[in-house]
Amino acid sequence: MLSSSTSNPKPQTSNCKRVLIISYYWPPSGGAGVQRILKFVKYLPEFGYTPFVITVDDKVASYPILDSSLLNDVPEDVKIFRTDSFEPLSILTKFTGNKAPYGGFANKDKEKFSQKVLRFIRGNFFIPDARKGWVKHAYEKAVEVIQAEKIDIILISSPPHSSQLVGLRLKKKFPHLKWIADLRDPWTDIFYYKDMLHTSVAAKRDSAFEKKVVEEADELIVVSNPIKKNYLDKSGKISEAKIHIVPNGFDENDFTEIVDTVNNSFTITYVGTMADIYNPKIFFECLRDALKETPTAKVKLRFVGGRTENIVSFVIENNLESVTEFIPHVPHKEAINYMRNSDALLLVIPDVLDSHGILTGKLFEYLASRKTIICIGAKDGDAAKIIEECEAGKTFERNNSLGLKKYLSELFLKWNQNSLEQNHSRTFEKYSRRSLTMQLSKIISKGTKSF
Repeated sequence: MLSSSTSNPKPQTSNCKRVLIISYYWPPSGGAGVQRILKFVKYLPEFGYTPFVITVDDKVASYPILDSSLLNDVPEDVKIFRTDSFEPLSILTKFTGNKAPYGGFANKDKEKFSQKVLRFIRGNFFIPDARKGWVKHAYEKAVEVIQAEKIDIILISSPPHSSQLVGLRLKKKFPHLKWIADLRDPWTDIFYYKDMLHTSVAAKRDSAFEKKVVEEADELIVVSNPIKKNYLDKSGKISEAKIHIVPNGFDENDFTEIVDTVNNSFTITYVGTMADIYNPKIFFECLRDALKETPTAKVKLRFVGGRTENIVSFVIENNLESVTEFIPHVPHKEAINYMRNSDALLLVIPDVLDSHGILTGKLFEYLASRKTIICIGAKDGDAAKIIEECEAGKTFERNNSLGLKKYLSELFLKWNQNSLEQNHSRTFEKYSRRSLTMQLSKIISKGTKSF
């Protein structure tokens, strides 16, 4: 079995409160989920906890995004244990030459027959998900670490939700362990679940895994109220007090030493993957119309990260090629630089049922960038409420083209008049990673015996 740990760990004392963190995604993997668990590990020692981390060996992992720069944020004194894994996605990508897919195959053309076949295989032969081959290896290493390091608390972050099966096995072997399941996304109710083409048998088995996890974990952590309700409805055996909301956030240290620049054009930036399911058509149409009504406006539209052919088509159809720039995926620090050196930031909530509880990780870094946020999504959704609470911008429903066009024109005018101000509200600071880790520490200590 592959295994490694960081060098020169600090000596451990007998009275430390020790937490075993299990997460498939860990640097050099990139993405919002990685940053969530990485920042927890970074700040937990400030609140009296010593974290130990079990993750997959990056040499065998199936990561859709790589960001080696995040390795710089891993505390030197934290023990990291990397394990082997059986990775069917890695085998597949070697044959196809493609990257591992994002959740829901967001970076793939879903209408292609080959992609439908792959999604059917994923949805019916790999339950709960295609990373289930890591469960055996993670469990074996966890048993070893729990016994060697005298662990009393485990925190498992998912997706991939198959990671929570490790918790089920550990709870059975070590009943005294406190198991906290950090469920960053819905499980069988994730907006792309139907795209996996499950048979009724596969869907039933997946739901059984989900129900068993939410019943047997000692505490559950989710990122929003709607997701909390979603999991609460899974079983009459769990109480509302068992499910805690700890949203994603931003690390204030990521925003130091960045100097804002003055742009030659009013620059709107979108950071992240812009999948077809986001349905951003209204934004392109309103931007086109606002530019027609304000011919003197100088505008740049910038996409940093993944894209699909449909997004390129929207740009072409609305004659926005001359003002649009596509930039491939960049390291996290560089992405923040793009945010800070913008005049406005575009946020698009996926156009799906029950989208009200979707809180993308980028929202909180957008807030910390203190630039105007232009959000497309439900007016009464969680993202819209946070944007309003932080006085950070406006949210527009997809049927409100008149309001969006008017808002864009107003922003152009303010920029031309040099009167577009940075957001001065400090409300966003409560979403700092340090503050959120403090919340986590209270959940960890809930009902826990002193050490």
